[in-house]
Amino acid sequence: MLMPKKVKFRKRQKGRMKGKAMRGNTVDFGQYGLKALEPGRISNRQIEAARIAISRAARRGGKLWIRIFPDRPITKKPAETRMGKGKGPLEGWVVVIRPGRILYEVDGLTEEVARKALRLAAQKLPVKTKIVTRYAG
Repeated sequence: MLMPKKVKFRKRQKGRMKGKAMRGNTVDFGQYGLKALEPGRISNRQIEAARIAISRAARRGGKLWIRIFPDRPITKKPAETRMGKGKGPLEGWVVVIRPGRILYEVDGLTEEVARKALRLAAQKLPVKTKIVTRYAG
């Protein structure tokens, strides 16, 4: 399961998801990529579910790059708890993504198989995405 080995602080504030992705917004490794079109938070479970969907559709052929990593802790207070008494315990890990961020890249597959694999992965994610190709040059 994806999660950081060590973090500086155990709990973190939510922050804002404004602006576009300034880095990680070009297809650099593979031939086809899955690009986010809206801001959002993707959990480690969603990243893993999409990875499994891609590897199954590719039938263990080609190469896959995961360009995101969940490094932000998410907390949640127990149900039916009164307000106050501090921040809740750690619940999971997420990555905050902005529009334009490349989430996954694949190579070594035909265009048809690559598009099918990335489309299946997109269905597992909570943000709108589109399939992009690497431009020559």
